[in-house]
Amino acid sequence: MRNRTLADLDRVVALGGGHGLGRVMSSLSSLGSRLTGIVTTTDNGGSTGRIRQSEGGIAWGDTRNCLNQLISEPSIAAAMFEYRFNGQGELAGHNLGNLMLKALDNLSVRPLEAINLIRNMLKVDALLIPMSEQAVDLQAVTGAGETINGEMAVDRLAEIPASLRLIPNVAATREALQAIAAADLILIGPGSFLTSLMPLLLLPDLAQAMRRTQAPIVFIDNLGRELSLAAANMSLAQKIAMMEQAIGRRQMIDALVIGPAINAGDIQDRILIQQPLAAADIPHHHDRLLLRAALDSALQALG
Repeated sequence: MRNRTLADLDRVVALGGGHGLGRVMSSLSSLGSRLTGIVTTTDNGGSTGRIRQSEGGIAWGDTRNCLNQLISEPSIAAAMFEYRFNGQGELAGHNLGNLMLKALDNLSVRPLEAINLIRNMLKVDALLIPMSEQAVDLQAVTGAGETINGEMAVDRLAEIPASLRLIPNVAATREALQAIAAADLILIGPGSFLTSLMPLLLLPDLAQAMRRTQAPIVFIDNLGRELSLAAANMSLAQKIAMMEQAIGRRQMIDALVIGPAINAGDIQDRILIQQPLAAADIPHHHDRLLLRAALDSALQALG
């Protein structure tokens, strides 16, 4: 049988937060509706955090970021969705896309319907699913036993937390579970490890779906050093171990895609694709074509 490429797959599912997930999805956007992103919804900072504090609900910022990166046709709708208010008033700093998603959420039966309305308006073919449609926050417990609430506070930790969990207990979006069950390939990352990637795996039913999948799982590591001191000091092996502990099964991550500067000496029994991936303009962003080529290499190595 000839080596498969991404173009041969019927269902590719990518998990992550805004910037990283958006980059992966834009690099694979030619897959159209065969591509599904499952988006973290625990953000409590910036415009998103202010909307959540005022109106409640899930975090919209990461979904908005992904949609922005998937827009291929310039339009008034796209310009509106990307617009950010300036000045000193109550709207200062708010992104209109966040407000549009929240308004549609209030008018819709489900947050997923709000996303689909915006997807149709922006002519985005790839599917985007919030990890949960219920409001949820990230909570960490430090090695000293201190409880840290909220994604922003977790990102400020200097040491790897003793444990992470979601508060309250919520269900994963059923379409996210269905997407994982039907996937031919599952991608995790890149993104802020503790606050963009781990929250997805902390959903018990999503972790169960990951345990049951027959699809290969590929982890895409960050190219630059994370702003979070705790996450920046984690080795590849520590990240893999934390993800697999959350999933509840060892040897779940089949392959890793990493940049040439990453120390992979502690990784064994995994397919390792290590090659230049950096974008020419912003070195800590993945070049879309190089990333797609690396994922094709991983897929072929997986057989």
